Amino acid sequence: MYDVIIIGAGPAGLSAGIYSGRSLLKTLIIERSKTGGQAVVTNEIDNYPGAEGEETGPTLIAKMVKQAEHFGVERVADEVVDVDFEGDLKKVICSKGEYLAKAVIIASGAFPRLMGCKGEAEFTAKGVSYCATCDAAFFEDLEVYVVGGGDSAIQEALFIARFARKITIIQNLPELTAAKSMQKKAFDNPKFSFVYNSVVEEVKGESGLLDTIVIKNEQTGELTEFNADPEDGTFGLFVFIGLVPRTDIFEGKIEMDRGYIPTDENMRTNVPGVYAAGDCRIKPLRQVVTAAADGAIAAVHAEKYIEGGE
Repeated sequence: MYDVIIIGAGPAGLSAGIYSGRSLLKTLIIERSKTGGQAVVTNEIDNYPGAEGEETGPTLIAKMVKQAEHFGVERVADEVVDVDFEGDLKKVICSKGEYLAKAVIIASGAFPRLMGCKGEAEFTAKGVSYCATCDAAFFEDLEVYVVGGGDSAIQEALFIARFARKITIIQNLPELTAAKSMQKKAFDNPKFSFVYNSVVEEVKGESGLLDTIVIKNEQTGELTEFNADPEDGTFGLFVFIGLVPRTDIFEGKIEMDRGYIPTDENMRTNVPGVYAAGDCRIKPLRQVVTAAADGAIAAVHAEKYIEGGE
């Protein structure tokens, strides 16, 4: 039995835990996989207030975890399989057990969106990757293709460029959409080249490793095949085209909108005592700083709810 249960241990969940624990509420954070969510696989975080020098996702998350533990927040590694939000006590049902709380904060985050092309599943982890921090070093001195032109795609491509000898950005729009400062870094880097108005139609390879990408120009319909250098035998394809909210288990339990959770400015869902924070909710900007803010707001209002103030 807890005052607050937080589902997810990314920046939103950890921030909620810090605020909840600091308010002397008995708090539990449940995380199914890696603590830190998307942030922990982000190499460079230079836009978070107070980040110093070479702050990375893992270093920032480690500080958040330590701070949450300092305020007595409990953490458990388990997968939430169902919830019951009816009544005053909310039930969170996991693979290893069931937990009760007076309030629940959903901070379940999101996962990378797939390209949906032929061969993608077959070559995932065999050339196709969704995590630069995890896999960039495997492609040292090789060619790498990066799908996406937004902030995350260019930021991760710049990191991959530390290892790869050549980077090709594949963007489905006529221009990049990343922040101008990041675009400039990419344009100024001699390793970078750009293919616009195009999507990946198919990935394939011999000997179980990726060595061919078929790209389709969406304006002309023309197909272009890119092959690995024979001396290399393979290359990397990194995909950064957005996120999909991890909210399936909440369908029918709270109001949803295309997989995302609507909230008011206080992070309240349509169910009293249930809040949402971070990438899983409808919001205009998904960054570590906004996730942390969401978590803080959710925890403050969860405390007020428990005390009968709202």
